[in-house]
Amino acid sequence: MMASVHLLNILTDGYFLNFGLEPRELSRIYAILLYPWLHGDMTHLLSNLSIFVVLAFLCLMQGVRYFVKASAIIIIVSGLLVWLFGRDAIHIGASGWIFGLWSLTIALAWFERSFLNISVGIGVLIFYGGMIFGLVPTSAPVSFEGHIFGAMAGVISAAILSKERRLRLKKTPNGELQFWSDN
Repeated sequence: MMASVHLLNILTDGYFLNFGLEPRELSRIYAILLYPWLHGDMTHLLSNLSIFVVLAFLCLMQGVRYFVKASAIIIIVSGLLVWLFGRDAIHIGASGWIFGLWSLTIALAWFERSFLNISVGIGVLIFYGGMIFGLVPTSAPVSFEGHIFGAMAGVISAAILSKERRLRLKKTPNGELQFWSDN
């Protein structure tokens, strides 16, 4: 989808960049849902896609429904925070979503202490631990706010979805615990 949007953006001479997120501009609040799909150039798109594919796959191990819910929470929460507190600039790119998936995979190791989640969390820390430096301002055109708020949204998403899972944990008549896997 991101690649298709980028191709359309190229074919329209960058027209879609007009739908980037502009903080505190009420008439542009809808861009919270659009800006993760927009990228400034092919390098920006490919650098985001290379990490997104891995982190999305790791999140999809929890199920498609889980991935969709987590992504919706991350995109909306991080987008709203960027809209409220971001610098006066046009914010574009999937970095907030990516940082959200990154922190979600790590936070799941805490919220749902299963062998799988702890293993994935440790693996993400080993291979993508350097992403922590993306949480500090390094370059004016880079929306570090999107990174910070995306990471915060990932932890929030992990907390919400883990609590939701625990609430669905039911006790069966014979006393065995059963997890209803409708996620």
